[in-house]
Amino acid sequence: MAALGTFVLLTSFVVCAYAIAASVAGARRRSTRLVESGIGAFYFVTALMTVASGILVHAFVTDNYAIKYVQRYSDAAQPLAYKIASYWGGLDGSIMFWVFLLGCFGAAAVHVNRERHRELIPYVVAVIAATEMFFIFLMVVHKNPFSTFLTQAPAQGAGLNPLLQNFYMAIHPPSLYIGFVAMTIPFAFGIAALITGHLDDSWLRAVRRWTMVGWMFLTFGLGLGMLWAYEELGWGGYWGWDPVENAGLLPWFTATAFLHSVMVQERRGMLRVWNVTLVILTFFLTIFGTFMTRSGVVQSVHAFGEDPQLAMMFTVFMVFLLTFSFGLVIYRLPLLRSRNELDSWASREAAFLANNWILLFSAFFVLFATMYPTLSEAVRGERLTVGPPFFNKWMLPVGLILLLLTGIGPLLAWRKSTISNMVHQFLWPVSAAAATAVALVALGVRVWASGICFALCAWVLVTIVQEFIRGAGVRKQTTGTDLFTALVGLFGRSRRRYAGYVVHLGIVLMFFGFAGEGFKKEADINMTPGQQTTVGSFTVRHDALRVTADAQKQMITGHVTVFDNGKEIGTMQPAKWYFEKRVEEPTTEVAIRRAVSQDLYVVLAGFEVATQSAFYKITVNPLVNWVWLGLGFMVVGSIIAMLPESAFAVAMAKLPEGAVTTTLFVLAMFAPAGAHAQSAGGQNVSPVPKTVLYQSLEGEIMCTCGCRRPMNDCPMEPNCHGLDAQRVKLAKFLADGMERDAVLAAFVSDHGSEEILARPIDKGFNRLIWMFPYLLGGTTAVGMALMARRWSRRDAESTADASPRADDQALSARLDDELRDLD
Repeated sequence: MAALGTFVLLTSFVVCAYAIAASVAGARRRSTRLVESGIGAFYFVTALMTVASGILVHAFVTDNYAIKYVQRYSDAAQPLAYKIASYWGGLDGSIMFWVFLLGCFGAAAVHVNRERHRELIPYVVAVIAATEMFFIFLMVVHKNPFSTFLTQAPAQGAGLNPLLQNFYMAIHPPSLYIGFVAMTIPFAFGIAALITGHLDDSWLRAVRRWTMVGWMFLTFGLGLGMLWAYEELGWGGYWGWDPVENAGLLPWFTATAFLHSVMVQERRGMLRVWNVTLVILTFFLTIFGTFMTRSGVVQSVHAFGEDPQLAMMFTVFMVFLLTFSFGLVIYRLPLLRSRNELDSWASREAAFLANNWILLFSAFFVLFATMYPTLSEAVRGERLTVGPPFFNKWMLPVGLILLLLTGIGPLLAWRKSTISNMVHQFLWPVSAAAATAVALVALGVRVWASGICFALCAWVLVTIVQEFIRGAGVRKQTTGTDLFTALVGLFGRSRRRYAGYVVHLGIVLMFFGFAGEGFKKEADINMTPGQQTTVGSFTVRHDALRVTADAQKQMITGHVTVFDNGKEIGTMQPAKWYFEKRVEEPTTEVAIRRAVSQDLYVVLAGFEVATQSAFYKITVNPLVNWVWLGLGFMVVGSIIAMLPESAFAVAMAKLPEGAVTTTLFVLAMFAPAGAHAQSAGGQNVSPVPKTVLYQSLEGEIMCTCGCRRPMNDCPMEPNCHGLDAQRVKLAKFLADGMERDAVLAAFVSDHGSEEILARPIDKGFNRLIWMFPYLLGGTTAVGMALMARRWSRRDAESTADASPRADDQALSARLDDELRDLD
């Protein structure tokens, strides 16, 4: 079977080469037979990769340990689902899975657009096949998943990493991979349009839905990754700015920017160069993200390890990709001129432009900060750490600005908003934000970031509700239907617009959940049976420690009883699992009690079986479940945007008033179980209090156990060999009266490297990373100022030269806009 798999890969490589040659030659010679032959070869590559995938999955299911990849990532005791998930659990298989998905998506895209875009399809096939050929080349010469042992094959497999044996991780990587490969389709159509010179808006319509598919799966995959981190890693959070997390976020930023700016091109004929650039950058960032996680160029607990040879291959491919793509853009600049210019900065297209600049700033900032440790190592020979404190310092205000723009854009009109229109549109959203801010101050909320976030959430929420109510009211009057049917009809009339509002609602809910981070409460406590501690309104009593086992692992489970304001509300069982094949990598099984308002999050961090004592990390996470609800709304909004018009046919019909009965949908959110009137009644144990400065410094100093997390997030606590000594040292420095900077300098001196810090010190070469956001922001501001000056000058010239012909052109352009609204 291994030999057959290798033969299939080699055949795929040859067929890919033929598909490229036949498609390009057929397009150049205008030979339909050659083009059809190239398309057939392209479909055949998909079939071959399906066969190769089937061979590898069969090897996992049948425990064929003669194949190295199967032996490294599978085990006979693994459940069937995790055996199948092992296919993409390692580097070799993930590359093949990438090609398989790309083949499926590429074949579907070519089939759907084959008749509609005949002039583009040959080059679309060539671009996708060239991408497939690169990844197949990686497998053939360097990372063959079918390579076998030269000696006797092991009798047992090493097993999949225990951290990956989780429901979310079984579907998180495929979701991200689908998001990554789907972005190849817009890139292929964009390059085909540049090569052929067919740069009207038709190629955008061909790729818009594929971009939405990729964006939806990226969102879904990132959300699953956050859930996995929250439930499996045991540090109480869900986003740590790890390089692998950032690799998925980078193309999400640019794809989001494209989905907004493409509307400007469709309606106004503007931003044509910008949109092509965003398509290229999004595809490039998917390749760069793959390069980061598979080459070892960045250090991460999620990365596949170091591979300099693979890094060199990726580098050559990326340099060629950028050179070829932007060379075509420069060559076709005369054909990419905008048909219109910005009429006013008080317009929706101006808001979209600002949104794009902020998203692009976020992408470049995260990229630079993620790669800075590698850059520092190359220049100074010392790898630094850029951790969550540095990212949060900059991305917190950037996130709030994006939330603000989410509420401003829908309120502005296309072309130009008048003063009266802006007053009419902004009155209720601004009033809601102001009322929320006043209420928060009256309630004594002093967390400025959370308070501003709550106020902006109110702004955007009222904006969305206002758009739905006004739109439904107009539709109810014109169609004679009831209010609910009119609301559904809005999606049929302007599906993308109102589905976008559903996505925006999801963003509001996510930011509402993010704001709860400012009110998090934590405690680390060691307890023996009968002892209890209080965190927030919860009291947690340790009852027992039990040891059990199954065919794969030994399980150490803590049993605790939880009380809320003195009333028993249930029990929880946090645990540590020790897999027989990977005893050195125990998994943390977090116990979570979910509620609308807050989660109680209990981690069994350490234990002593002989004495039945347990060390618990207890966290109260306010509003965290609104993050998951928001992600769900974002995915649902994406699906609605891609539904066919027939899905809304009933609501689109014009019916007599009262002929339709409004349908009521009741959405029930999860709530905590009923409380029993029973007193806690255990011996109270209080955690050691920590000063604000101590807690802050714990987040700025890295743990030394190799977990690559700050001291306050070490997943190995209390078994971490270096954390206790670090905490003793930190407490001594603060007791001696040392200030923040002096403490950080002392840790750097003792460690011998700035790698001990979660963010670099602002001096010497490190000033580059601190100056970069200012330089990037300044460049953005200067660019926008130059654009404003140019557009203002053109606007003045056009006003001075106004004529009946110009009026006719303006009327024609307006009619074009109205016709596009019917799309």
